[in-house]
Order: sequence, then structure tokens, then C-alpha cells
Amino acid sequence: MTASSSHWLQRSRDAVWHPCTQMKRHEQLPIIPIARGDGVWLEDFDGKRYLDSISSWWVNLFGHNHARIKNAIKDQLDSLEHVILAGFTHRPVVELSEKLHELSGLGHAFYASDGASATEIALKMSFHYWRNCGQPDKHRFVSLQHSYHGETAGALAVTDVPLFSATYAPLLQSNLRVASPDARQAQPGENAADVALRAIADVEKLFRREAGQIAAIIVEPLVQGAAGMLMYDPVYLTRLRALCDRYHVHLIADEIAVGFGRTGTLFACEQAGIKPDFLCLSKGITGGYLPLSCVLTSDDIYNAFYDDDVSRGFLHSHSYTGNALACRAALEVLAIFEEEDVLTRNAEKASLFNQHLAWLQTTPGIRHIRQRGMIWAFDVDTSRSDFSLAFFRAMLDRGCLTRPIGNTVYFMPPYVLEDSHMRQLSECTQEVLALLAQDNGAPGRSQDTPLP
Repeated sequence: MTASSSHWLQRSRDAVWHPCTQMKRHEQLPIIPIARGDGVWLEDFDGKRYLDSISSWWVNLFGHNHARIKNAIKDQLDSLEHVILAGFTHRPVVELSEKLHELSGLGHAFYASDGASATEIALKMSFHYWRNCGQPDKHRFVSLQHSYHGETAGALAVTDVPLFSATYAPLLQSNLRVASPDARQAQPGENAADVALRAIADVEKLFRREAGQIAAIIVEPLVQGAAGMLMYDPVYLTRLRALCDRYHVHLIADEIAVGFGRTGTLFACEQAGIKPDFLCLSKGITGGYLPLSCVLTSDDIYNAFYDDDVSRGFLHSHSYTGNALACRAALEVLAIFEEEDVLTRNAEKASLFNQHLAWLQTTPGIRHIRQRGMIWAFDVDTSRSDFSLAFFRAMLDRGCLTRPIGNTVYFMPPYVLEDSHMRQLSECTQEVLALLAQDNGAPGRSQDTPLP
């Protein structure tokens, strides 16, 4: 007989330290043990289902238990599960690297296991490139206000979310910040492009003054995710690419969250018509099935490391670099995009979901309704200090997994979302917002405290 959810809850509390979580919270809010997944649904050991509107932390593209991805992994198991990638290679990693080059215009893929590692790799490569080129003074990095690029030491040094970075400040390199092009900052009579142009002027001022010390600028193209799904106009990226060329600064595009169709194009940078010097990928790359990340870069950067001197090589490594199972899953994901016209279908789904969410436009206390591709977000005017936790819990009670960021509610669902799922999410959201507005809770602004 299968054990109940309460059984696995207790065992998890006794043994597992959960990520991005104040564990003491689980004295009041139980951890949810999940037994299985299917499509947009997660199911616990007691049979209760939850609609996964955040793609299990933005990774699951085509739903849980997807036959094609699952079968590709099973097939790969029959030939090779893993081999050291230092001095060896294998078919899935070669074919995936070739395919990513074809799609991005960047080559020589360097692999790791997670997004923060991809950020570390790009930062180290940029620093080392300038050193190999005889410019060791170019060692600092620029990032946007409210940026998030991961939680390893190098990634935290270019992350501007104090909740994650402040504790570790003594460990982190001092870097530079520039204004966010967040479209919500538009003044009366302005549009998103006006905000982006103001923000790019801040970059130019910094580059003019400090370019001799700057190795690279790192940005989340079009959507700053962990900051609350801040969205901005593509003109920012177009102008940024030109500034990076003029002042000899690398452009690192962190598409860990926004790559693979999330913004409406395969890569978000496509909407600005640019190619970065480094492209960081993870999350959706395997459809959410296995850990994998990748950094793609230009031939110019690769060639700066190609030398008889071992110390000029890029010696960074991970034990599971280029894992064969993960690469095979990623190849199947790319095949699904190509063979099932995913981007066109996503555009149709986005239009339909916009119709389901039209009531937001006339709901008091709802601000900055925004959408790009398969990402939706809006801000809630509330005096509740516990808004994110209260919303999260009330939606779970109604069978929906959401994860607000402060007072921002967002949806980033799997691409297999259908009309009935959209209707459920919309109706439950409307009901919960009305409920929380009636029970206004404790005074004070909503806090960006991470949910369990």
C-alpha cells in the first residue's frame, strides 16, 4: 500500500533541507509531497491534484510525463548514461552543440548542470578572455538593478536582490549596477521604449567612465524574472549591443529563465535582432527532465583560449558536464519545437489566456498588467504583509500551484496549457484576490520573502 502524503511530509521534514525556504514556516504550512505528474498536473499521495502554473520553477516546457522526452531518455539509457567529457565525447553532446550553434549563431558550447553555474562560467570566461588578451584591468562586471543571476558566489555578485545577496556581501566581488529598463517606471506620456532609452543612457555614462575596468555586462533579456517579472522594451538590448561594441565590453545574455520560447521567440535576444557574446541557457533546455546548463560564445572568445600554454585554457569543470542523458533530452526538446510548431501554437494559447484574464483590466487594486510570450504578471495593491504567502496558500486550496514574488502574481505555465486550465487559473485567481481583499490582514507592505 502506498504511504499517505502525511507520511512523506514527516519524513521530508526530518531529512530534507528545502531550497529557498525558511524551514520553520513549515510548522504552519505543510510541505506538499508529490507522487506523480501528468501534463500540467501534479498529484500528491492522497490523490489531490495541483495545476502547475509555474512549470515547477520555470523548467517544465511540455508538461510532466511527456512521452517523447521520456522515451528519448530511456533509449539513451540503452547505450550510454554518462562519460567524462574531458578527453572524451559522445553523440548527444556533439549533436546538441551543433544544433544550438545552428539556432543561436554562437558556437563551442560549454556545459554544466544548473543556471548559476552557467553564470559563473560566462563571468570567468569573460574575465579570462581579457587577461589572455593582455587587458587584466578589465575585471569588473555590470548588472541591472533588481537583477538575478543565481546564488553561487560569482552569480550573487551580479545579483541585486538583497534577500539573497546581502548576507554574503563580505564574500562577493564589488561590481557595478545600472538602472533597470523596467517598463513600469514609465511617466505620464511615456511608453516602455522611453524608459528603455533612459536606462541605456545610464549604461553609456558608466561605460564612458569605466570601460577600461569592465569585462562584461550581464542582463536577463526582456524579462527580469526573480525581481517580479519586470518586462522591458527590446530597444534596450539593441542599443546595449551597440554600446558594448563601441566600448569593448562583453554582453552576457542570461536566458536561463527566458530561453526556449518563454518570451515568444526561441531566444529572447531574437526580438532585438542581436547576438550576445555569451548566451547562458538552462531550465527549459531539457524540458524540465534532467539538470543541464550551457554557455554558448563566439569564435573570437574561444580562439583567445586556444594555445599551447595550458594556463591560457579554460580549466573550469563539472563532473556531470555534458551528461549524455540530459543532452539527449535537450535534443528531443528542440525536435519538439521544430516538428510541432510550438512557437505558433504558444502565440495562439497566449491570446486565449489574455481573454481569460481580461477581467484584471477592470479590477480595483490591480496594476501593471503585463505579458510577453508565455509569461503573465500583475501587481496587487495591498496592505497585507503576508500577501504572497496568503495567495499561495489559498490557490493551493483550490488546486493551483502559484508562487507570487512579493505582491506580484505571475503565471509561467507549461506549453501544454489548454482552455480548461486557463479558465481554472483565471477563476481561482479572481476568487482568491476577492477573498484577500475582504480579509485585509495586518498593515504594512507586502514583503519579498521567499515562499516555501
